[in-house]
Amino acid sequence: MRRADALPIHAGVRPPPAAEPFYLPVADEIAVFEACHVRGLPVMLKGPTGCGKTRFVEHMAWRLGRPLVTVACHEDLAASDLVGRYLVRATETVWQDGALTRAVRAGALCYLDEVVEARQDIVVVIHPLTDDRRVLPIDKTGELLQAPPGFQLIVSYNPGYQHILKDLKPSTRQRFVALEFTFPPAELETRIVAHEGGVEAGRARELVALGARLRQLRDRGLAEVIIGADAAVDRFEVYLEEECLKILALH
Repeated sequence: MRRADALPIHAGVRPPPAAEPFYLPVADEIAVFEACHVRGLPVMLKGPTGCGKTRFVEHMAWRLGRPLVTVACHEDLAASDLVGRYLVRATETVWQDGALTRAVRAGALCYLDEVVEARQDIVVVIHPLTDDRRVLPIDKTGELLQAPPGFQLIVSYNPGYQHILKDLKPSTRQRFVALEFTFPPAELETRIVAHEGGVEAGRARELVALGARLRQLRDRGLAEVIIGADAAVDRFEVYLEEECLKILALH
């Protein structure tokens, strides 16, 4: 048995962005994240969908000059997807690193997006990386992988949308430095929408105002049209033309 030569250590590891990803800070989140990175502390980003958590991570990878591994968590994501597994190739069995293992080997930022959507067995995997040990045990190979100084674990968490059966235990949440995210103030969000959507300021203000009203609508099946920092403007152009008057009439 051997490690798969077809997958080098840095496979799936994105190098630091060459150009600065556009991000406008709301508070002191950049300084807090940088302090956590220096100390090797894991970070939890808490906030609703579309408020800029993923863009913030990309921005910090650029700012810190660190490679980035992003994992979109889902209900079928298991520990073996993060750590690795044995594969049969031709006449031999080879070991293939998972996304988390590749991130540790590369000293990258590892971002687990919506971590509660994954299976519970991944919690056992990430715990040793979130305390002073900073190790990743690979039980199937007997390897104890020590995280280098540049490695940092980041998870995102949306408390408002989680079901009681899919939540992070306090013992897990307490291992992270939590950064609270929310939608930015209207003036700041207008600048973001104008930049990301390529629209003029007046149109951006209209979209932001509409987004503020939509966020107040609950239990009307409209959760998917909340405007966030990285929302697609085209979706709201269509919505404004076809549905705006009907939605606003509900109030």
